Amino acid sequence: MKRKRIDRRKQSSSKLIGTKQVMLHIVRLLLASVFIFSGSVKAIDPLGTVYKIEDYLIAFDGFFVNLTFLAFPVAFTLITIELLIGFCLFFQIRFKFFSWSVMAFMLIITPLTYYIAIKNPVTDCGCFGDAVTISNWATFYKNIVLSAFAVILIVFNKHFRQIFIPSIEWAMVIVFVFASAGFMVYSITHLPIIDFRPYKVGVNIPEAMTIPADAPSDQFEYNFIYEKDGKQQSFNLNELPDSTWTFVSQETKLVAEGYKPPIHDFAILTIDFEDITDEVLSYPGKSVVIIMYDLNKTSIKGIEKVKQYIAKQKPSVKVYALTSSSSVDIQEFKSEHKLQFPFYKADPITLKTIMRANPGIMILQNGTIKEKWNGARL
Repeated sequence: MKRKRIDRRKQSSSKLIGTKQVMLHIVRLLLASVFIFSGSVKAIDPLGTVYKIEDYLIAFDGFFVNLTFLAFPVAFTLITIELLIGFCLFFQIRFKFFSWSVMAFMLIITPLTYYIAIKNPVTDCGCFGDAVTISNWATFYKNIVLSAFAVILIVFNKHFRQIFIPSIEWAMVIVFVFASAGFMVYSITHLPIIDFRPYKVGVNIPEAMTIPADAPSDQFEYNFIYEKDGKQQSFNLNELPDSTWTFVSQETKLVAEGYKPPIHDFAILTIDFEDITDEVLSYPGKSVVIIMYDLNKTSIKGIEKVKQYIAKQKPSVKVYALTSSSSVDIQEFKSEHKLQFPFYKADPITLKTIMRANPGIMILQNGTIKEKWNGARL
């Protein structure tokens, strides 16, 4: 009887240890998966991360605006770190070191996302690139959970055994870092292999700009501040005070955001600010749209290739060069590169969303995006 009881206790203890081990590996794999996914979608579109970091620095204003030149190296470093942490956690490489690395990463990111959630300098954190958009508060709560997972891995570090010998581990780390960097370089010199943005090939822009008749609209809450006998009080629209109160001010608050179409900011203007968007989108033939969001940053090699490409087009093909640069810059650029095609104005954020290249080519037909290329790769 005694032996049976001991055996049962051993079995029970083994089951508890087995369950605990399974739960720990689930935590490890979940944490690794989040880092791998986050790093992967950014690596597919590294320029998107560069632009997002620039947005943050500009939104923070002051001293930070002068640091926008760091956006590119910071983006590359951030993406590489995320991918490396996820990869090493997944394969249990240098597990103790990378468990602490996750903790250090979260100790930096979590307070930052808390500040962003409170101040709301940008509406989308960009933590999952353009693949998945979540609110700033959702980002903060996500980071709290990931931080808790990191603590669990550190506390129970001894429960994870080493799979590879040290020399193999270091070889895998080096190969993975170079592979990640190489993939990001390819994504920048060509175009993202997966387009997460609304301007992907096959999209009809007019349809993507349409708002359904039954779509919900923005809902606002209106408060009116009145004063009486030196005291101010807030009233809503249905409970306004009598004439003995003096109106002071009005507060308008967005309480529910309505439907926003996938494309809601596409507009093409002439140099004289005449809107020709409908004309461009309704043309049934082939239109070549050249995207150069900033002419001062346009690749010289790229614009020469674009010029050669345009020279081969049929007379029926419409050509539009879109930029956010000033009229003076446009004239200087056209003169310097001897360009004959017409230039038009568009919002810089829209242009950077459409095309992750400067210059880039977008082929339109009857408002539908048929092809997109990096101008330097024509």
